[in-house]
Amino acid sequence: MTSNNSSAFLLAAPKSNSGKTMVSLALMQSLVKRGITVQPFKCGPDYIDPMYHSKISGRPSYNLDSWMASPEHVRTVFTNNHPYRGVSIIEGVMGLFDGASKDKGSSAEIARLLDIPVVLVVDGASMAYSAAPLLFGFKNFDKRLKIAGVIFNKVSGDSHYRFLKEAAEDAGIEPLGFLPRHEQLAVESRHLGLHLPGENKTKMFGVAAELTEKHILVNRLLEITRITTKTPATPHPQLTRQRMTIALAHDEAFNFSYTANIDQLKQMGEIVPFSPLHNKQLPPADLLWLPGGYPELQASKLSKNTAIQQAIRHFAEQGKPVVAECGGMMYLGKELIDENGHVTPMCGIFNFSTSFQHKKLHLGYRQTELPNLVLRGHEFHYSSLIVPGTPPHSPEVKNARGITVEMPIFKYKNCWASYMHLYLGEKDKMQQFITYLTQKHE
Repeated sequence: MTSNNSSAFLLAAPKSNSGKTMVSLALMQSLVKRGITVQPFKCGPDYIDPMYHSKISGRPSYNLDSWMASPEHVRTVFTNNHPYRGVSIIEGVMGLFDGASKDKGSSAEIARLLDIPVVLVVDGASMAYSAAPLLFGFKNFDKRLKIAGVIFNKVSGDSHYRFLKEAAEDAGIEPLGFLPRHEQLAVESRHLGLHLPGENKTKMFGVAAELTEKHILVNRLLEITRITTKTPATPHPQLTRQRMTIALAHDEAFNFSYTANIDQLKQMGEIVPFSPLHNKQLPPADLLWLPGGYPELQASKLSKNTAIQQAIRHFAEQGKPVVAECGGMMYLGKELIDENGHVTPMCGIFNFSTSFQHKKLHLGYRQTELPNLVLRGHEFHYSSLIVPGTPPHSPEVKNARGITVEMPIFKYKNCWASYMHLYLGEKDKMQQFITYLTQKHE
């Protein structure tokens, strides 16, 4: 049985800050308002864009990353979640061909892996017919890619768009419309990216949808990005494993979790969300997970909740497994130091401090090898560690090019903490990692 009621495309751009996120959100909102099922995806290791995707679509957004996971896994995540009748929208990362090494892990590689069309998003501000050679280059650089069309962003009006439309046609790429400059489409951002969805006025999505319906050829876009699906999406396999209870921190301070990781945790047992900000006790659990987020913005509230800190310390002392990623790691340290040098006490399981003085960007893919297990993930933060005395022994960590980088991994009993956001959505990696933790007693 086949269906022609399904579309899929990847929104990519020549460079970052071209408007991929806004065009993605505008199209999602427009399609949802039409009553169409929209399944969002995000290329690369981003957390915040998928939060916006999910807020609009009502469905969890999945990361597709061909460096952190195998090609087979990327295809499986897409196939298992693509709606039988609906639209899959994949928001690209950086420029179309920008990857960890050349185009490895890039949006282009994802489009090739999935064999789906690419729709370019081009910042049309301060540009007219010069868009033609730009588009021609992107269309012809890699003949394996199917460039279906182009949407222009930040266009000053219809007369400006006519120049851009002619440029696209002469470059051999179908023009699909534009989003105009509009003051209500400005999404605030901070040092790690966009503000969280709840912090921005959601009315902008309605404005974006209205502008999309007016200026973008949505029906034509869906027509030229049809894909054929032979069967409905395959459900996630249910594996027989020992059931466990996972206490997962989720609140204003901790909320960066890969959807595929959550799927794996659900296969292992029951996830019980809790808040280090608002709860006084941990829920009864076998595993404690503290994901990344913005603990620095909630430092005072976190510090004052000494009851939950005591409960977390007791959990770790019992030898139960604890995973703390980036913001979670910062929370388990001795203290947080803000830009002005103000010191706020934290849990104190580890004797390091995290400082935002003299901020410096630490960014990139990370890999470390454990016995019978290779862990891959991503590091992205501006804070620095202050580790008194001799730093503890740490597994070697390398970047995407195989070069050793300084990113300590802290272990205490069965507690694991580091700046790395782990990707454990593939096969049995989550189970293997938790098994590794419970076998180590240091």
